[in-house]
Amino acid sequence: MDKRNQRQPAKPVRGSIAADYSLLPGIPDEMKDAAGAIRPGWAELLAGFDELGPEGLSDRFDRADQYLRDAGVFYRKYDGAAGKDRAWPLAHVPLIIAEAEWAQITRGLVQRADVLERLVADIYGDNLLVARGVLPPELIAQNPEFLRPVVGIKPASGHWLHFCAFELGRGPDGGWWVLGDRTQAPSGAGFALENRVATTRALSDIYAKMNVHRLAGFFRDFRDALNGDARRHDGRVGILTPGQHNETYFEHAYIARYLGFMLLEGEDLVVEDGEVMVRTVAGPKPVSVLWRRMDASFTDPLELRYDSRIGTPGLVEALRQGSISMVNAIGSGILETRALAAFMPRLSDVLLGQPLELPTIATWWCGQDKERQHVIDNLDRMMVGPAFSTTLAIEDREHTVLGAPLEANPRAALKRKLASDGGMFVGQEPVTLSTAPVYADGRLEPRPITLRVYAARTARGWTIMPGGFARVGSTLDTAAIAMQRGGQAADVWVVSSRPVERVSLLPQEGEKLQRNSAGSLPSRAADNLIWLGRYAERCEATVRILRAYNVRLAEMSNPDLPILKDTRAYLDTIDVDAAEPIPQGLLRAIDSAVHSAGQIRDRFSPDGWLALADLRKTTRNFAARVQPGDDATRAMTVLLRKLAGFSGLVHENMYRFAGWRFLEIGRRLERGIQIAGITGWLTRREAPEGALDMLLEIADSVMTHRRRYNVAAGANSYLDLLVLDPLNPRSVLFQVAELREQIERLPGGIEHGQLSVTARAVLELHTQLRVAEPEDMTPERLAELGAEIARLAGLIADAYFV
Repeated sequence: MDKRNQRQPAKPVRGSIAADYSLLPGIPDEMKDAAGAIRPGWAELLAGFDELGPEGLSDRFDRADQYLRDAGVFYRKYDGAAGKDRAWPLAHVPLIIAEAEWAQITRGLVQRADVLERLVADIYGDNLLVARGVLPPELIAQNPEFLRPVVGIKPASGHWLHFCAFELGRGPDGGWWVLGDRTQAPSGAGFALENRVATTRALSDIYAKMNVHRLAGFFRDFRDALNGDARRHDGRVGILTPGQHNETYFEHAYIARYLGFMLLEGEDLVVEDGEVMVRTVAGPKPVSVLWRRMDASFTDPLELRYDSRIGTPGLVEALRQGSISMVNAIGSGILETRALAAFMPRLSDVLLGQPLELPTIATWWCGQDKERQHVIDNLDRMMVGPAFSTTLAIEDREHTVLGAPLEANPRAALKRKLASDGGMFVGQEPVTLSTAPVYADGRLEPRPITLRVYAARTARGWTIMPGGFARVGSTLDTAAIAMQRGGQAADVWVVSSRPVERVSLLPQEGEKLQRNSAGSLPSRAADNLIWLGRYAERCEATVRILRAYNVRLAEMSNPDLPILKDTRAYLDTIDVDAAEPIPQGLLRAIDSAVHSAGQIRDRFSPDGWLALADLRKTTRNFAARVQPGDDATRAMTVLLRKLAGFSGLVHENMYRFAGWRFLEIGRRLERGIQIAGITGWLTRREAPEGALDMLLEIADSVMTHRRRYNVAAGANSYLDLLVLDPLNPRSVLFQVAELREQIERLPGGIEHGQLSVTARAVLELHTQLRVAEPEDMTPERLAELGAEIARLAGLIADAYFV
């Protein structure tokens, strides 16, 4: 190796990533122990990097990023009040922790979870800790996370906490410290799974050699515990999400799909006689376990936050009745309060009779005289922030101040606040976070990290995920670890010296097969599936008309020709401006399709989502550069192929469950309405020359018409083929026949031999078309026909969504 490079460690090393650790710009703390020796696993990882070389490693990391893009992994970054979907920021180099060290972390976190369980049970139960003076009453009574309506309610499962997360940081001595507890609605477990998939895609050969503990067993055991609790109460398991505008909605959908749980929003639920029910297409069905992914105060507008629009009225009453098990229990968010960290050592002694194995970041609550004076006297080495905050001090630069850099006037003002209203503040020692290697610009650089670890309550007690994810700073500033501030997320490899068990979520031998009924589809999901089908079909109909328009514009170069003016007039009726090569009306329809699909990410295949996202991206790219005429014609042909690809993926890959039927119904409703509309327009008496030829082209039926009818066939042949032909997949009759079949197969479509209102209506319409003649299909009748099909959509909504 070129010795000259050793004198200039800041420059990238050609042909080597990190085989010689002295070439790194400072060996990251996570790579070395207190004695300066390289920790287990790092040497193997970096040797693998060197085998790949800079170009090979860069290619591998690009592969990981491409996987995340293809899978549609995103989080929502908030810019003021607005939010934008951002690609998941993967830090490609995993954090490596040896199995022996992980065992120590596991013991400490299991102990801490037990302390938190007993603490929250006392806060909402006998309140002995306050009575005995262990906890100041102000920390409970004045805490905005203390929810009085749930005082005295015992969880149906017998436990307050089922799924927790802990923020850890490594201290200067090499030991781990707890920076914060996450008990409200811990996020990130699904992202940890995606981090693992992406990282192992990039580093599969290295991963295979390093005996890395798998994550699947953790999720399997937690899934089984929730399912077992649900079966004891004869109900279902659901994941309660605030909806797709939440910053971690992708994770909610991913976990629901991964574990096979229903993804539910507040409007999906209703409380009847103290029992929580899911509104499904087969009527209300009981749900007995809710994995809550929204803040507790938003869950019930009746007894908690009255202004919540995402909760379910009566949910607290259902908790009183013991009909629902909440994961985690409503009210458990109080455990995240920053001031409670000051009391954790004593709480462990009182509640468990043992000291904490994992220390908490040094914290002083300023509501006590001695502690307040200590913070004031040592202000230069303190972070001072809100006592009731649930945000980590290192992330909360808006409300947490460092004492050291304060000038005289702000320092004096802070001391006055502490003296007059100390109970509202805590002081904490500034955190010096350890650093881990990050790959940037072809080299490894140290960045500060925190480690988020997950604990789940299973049949065997608390289980700790053998991994998690590390949040990595974008700069050396510790505040930059927050995802909203540009931080990244790295996979965590717990490595063993021995081969590890290969586990998965697949059924184990002898495990009883469980099938969900088709009627378990939530009504909101069915509604979005119908609209997804409708918007996709509306896009296709619009693209076909625009292509036919631009073909003629390219051939004739005269936009004032009667057929072109007539087509523009029709497009105006459906809010599409043909003067735009890629009209805003088409873009809105595609955006609406994406929105509907986004509402049901848990029921939507990654391939289907990727195809839809690619369609939107391509359409927007065309909008920026396509010109009318031949250019727009080619663009529309590309969009048609992408639409066909999307429809084919969804149609062929979806299980023929209730969800597929609603999607199919949406497609058939919209195609019937669109064909009836354009046929009526282009067959009216005043239609210009060439209208019938354009109609066949739009309906993709040119070849079929030539085969079925002789050359001299009149206008009735077009009406026969596009309205009344039962074998033409583009005809109105074909759509109505498909609607009849699917509506009759829906829950309640036919009961005890009796047709539902919707099934009768579609049967009547089908019968009318079956006996009709082409000459009956006047423009007026076709307009009525479109309205009758639209009426079916209203009847379906009344039956299944209201």
